[in-house]
Amino acid sequence: MMFWRSVVGKLWFTILLLVSFVLFILTVLLLEFFENYNINESRQDLTYTAEKISTNLQQHGGDELGIGLEITWGLLDEVTNAAVIKDETTYYYSPEADETRRIPISYFLEDEEMLSVFVEDKRIDKIITFPSDNQTETQFLIIGVPLHDFEGGDGAVFVYQSLEVMEKTMQQTTQIILISAGVGLVLTTIFAFFLSTRINAPLRKMREAAFEVARGKFDTKVPILTNDEIGELATAFNQMGRQLKFNMNALSQEKEQLSSILSSMADGVITFNRDGTILITNPPAEQFLRYWYYEQGASENTDAVPSKVMELFQLAVNTVHEQVGEITLQGRSFVIIISPLFNKKTIRGAVAVVRDMTEERKVDKLRDDFIANVSHELRTPISMLQGYSEAIVDGIAETHEEKQEMAQIIYDESLRMGRLVNELLDLARMQAGHIQLELQDVELKSYINRITRKFQTLAKDKDVQLNTVIETETAEFPFDPDRIEQVLTNLLDNAIRHIQMSGVITVTVKSMGPELLFEVSDNGPGIHEEDLPFLFERFYKGDKSRTRGRSGTGLGLAIARNIIEAHKGNISARSKLGQGTTFSFFIPRNNELL
Repeated sequence: MMFWRSVVGKLWFTILLLVSFVLFILTVLLLEFFENYNINESRQDLTYTAEKISTNLQQHGGDELGIGLEITWGLLDEVTNAAVIKDETTYYYSPEADETRRIPISYFLEDEEMLSVFVEDKRIDKIITFPSDNQTETQFLIIGVPLHDFEGGDGAVFVYQSLEVMEKTMQQTTQIILISAGVGLVLTTIFAFFLSTRINAPLRKMREAAFEVARGKFDTKVPILTNDEIGELATAFNQMGRQLKFNMNALSQEKEQLSSILSSMADGVITFNRDGTILITNPPAEQFLRYWYYEQGASENTDAVPSKVMELFQLAVNTVHEQVGEITLQGRSFVIIISPLFNKKTIRGAVAVVRDMTEERKVDKLRDDFIANVSHELRTPISMLQGYSEAIVDGIAETHEEKQEMAQIIYDESLRMGRLVNELLDLARMQAGHIQLELQDVELKSYINRITRKFQTLAKDKDVQLNTVIETETAEFPFDPDRIEQVLTNLLDNAIRHIQMSGVITVTVKSMGPELLFEVSDNGPGIHEEDLPFLFERFYKGDKSRTRGRSGTGLGLAIARNIIEAHKGNISARSKLGQGTTFSFFIPRNNELL
């Protein structure tokens, strides 16, 4: 065991492994080359022979057929066989083709590729495996060429050769290469042990000195035995020991100070080298970069940064002034401040401070949107109630039908206001923690199918395919069926209303350990990135162009979030423009409610 841990063992093993790898690659390449070379040479020889036979038989037909065949067989060597075929009754085999090396006439007349020589007048080149006796199979290389004006018609010449000769050559080549490799490995072993003895002694001295330095004895000296690179290494080691204690203390203090400052900062910090390479990042900055890697579909093991950050970095370096910019990633807003770093009078890099301004932007946007949406939702039905009631009072509606129509509109708008008020009250109760859950074990398959059946008519009207995928380990799961149905109904209704014609909506239920995962996905137009963080807020509507009749009150997803949180779960949305949207929510099995 000590041998393999020593320099001698590692050096010997490394050199041996390297030589073995090179010999292995060389062997594979040589064998491949020889195999292809032999096959190509055989193919060219057989093609030339087949064409000569075809020409010869065309010239010596009729009464001279015997002479032509004699000349033909003379063109063949001892390992090459030929078959001259006109039809199933008129054919000739080379005399050397015994029963073990003779391919039946039926094979040439029944195989589709062979038959193309007769029918399509084309040349074929094929390697086949054919049984040579009762136990073994032999590979043959067959060349077939057309034969015209033979015995009053057209036929074909097939020249074939067993590949056993090439296989024997390859075996001999392999043996030679393996013998050479064995000799090389033996010489490599001798060379490795000789080389290791030359460098092992001074390395042992340096190892002992290194252990002494590790124990805190920084004045330890390494004896300089040679004037080569190892002697220079010993000199450098001695110089390093004298400065190591001072440098270690200074470095440790600076590192601890910098680490404490960066870790305690709420803002992200990225330090760049002069060429734009990232040197240091803190956790908030790493989170910022992960957002960008996800959007770009790139690996996190890279030094790439957003193009906007690089533009600000270049401006800061070129102008020697602080630069400020803003970037949006995954629906979050980041303000970036980049300042140049100086090494005396030269710029050695820059530092970027990344501040997450999402919450500030979100609060401002929600405040403005809440006021605007509430005003819009209340103003429209009130205006309609006022207008149609004045029409009835002023006698504008003269007929009974007109009065009935206006009364129906007033009734519908009053119901709409009632639903709005009820949803606001429900949402307020949920946010105050007053929601009451009626938990029971629900049979998942029938439950999901019952909910999706409610939307089959709407789906058919838009030619939308509504699919259900249930992948659960247990048939039942405890939750409030009415509340979860309210969530699924809201998600399915949103998906059907916003998907295009002939789209696909899939409802998926999966077991994820102790949790149950529900997903409602579609291949619709998707949701803008800037709208994703606000989907579950009250009155928020990402598509401002939607009409009042289609968009609802904007409270459905907010209520859905509170229902899922009441189950101690969570709900989220993933979407990309043009690729569809997926809403997912988890419900745990073991929680304090059960």
